[in-house]
Amino acid sequence: MHRRGVGAGAIAKKKLAEMSKQLDTFKTNLEEFASKHKQEIRKNPQFRVQFQDMCATIGVDPLASGKGFWSEMLGVGDFYYELGVQIIEVCLALKHRNGGLITLEELHQQVLKGRGKFAQDVSQDDLIRAIKKLKVLGNGFGILPVGGTYLIQSVPAELNMDHTVVIQLAEKKGYVTISEIQSSLKWEAQRAKQVLDHLLKEGMAWLDTQAPTEPQYWLPALFTELYSQEITPEEAKEALP
Repeated sequence: MHRRGVGAGAIAKKKLAEMSKQLDTFKTNLEEFASKHKQEIRKNPQFRVQFQDMCATIGVDPLASGKGFWSEMLGVGDFYYELGVQIIEVCLALKHRNGGLITLEELHQQVLKGRGKFAQDVSQDDLIRAIKKLKVLGNGFGILPVGGTYLIQSVPAELNMDHTVVIQLAEKKGYVTISEIQSSLKWEAQRAKQVLDHLLKEGMAWLDTQAPTEPQYWLPALFTELYSQEITPEEAKEALP
């Protein structure tokens, strides 16, 4: 009689069991690491990023629930929930200026200002993680890559690829014109105007009809000079063309 060989299914099952055991061991070590360094994780933004990356390698999301081991041990669930509330408050307060678009740097600066000097430090990575959690509230929050940074969208406006490309084009100067769009993107004038009209309608762009050569469409979220001084809502309205 021939001895039956070990089937492929049995080998796969054995390997799966070994991987599962290794994963459990890694998770246990991660929990021990978190317990030992929880103060550093809570207080140090760079350390927090590294810890989040470690968690991601084994599919653990400390932010997935406000309850459970990670939240109780580290308080990260509460931390990102409170940070999300602050982000919403800042975006609402500045909406009259920027129409619901704000750079990540400006948002970071405003959040830090609102937290005070004795509060737990917050990094831009923390903001991005909190914003991603805010997406469950609907299509109001989004993250748009612009140049070497990000624009945070905090209003439920429909922005397609055309809108995103035009916003990216305006990034260097803070404004863009129809002729610049035509030259850079090889679009027809009507296509460019439709995109810009939508941004105007949503309050994300301001129109300067008194520009020397042709109308300029300014994006206040990119208009850094606007934030170089504190202005009131009334002054912001007066700045509108």
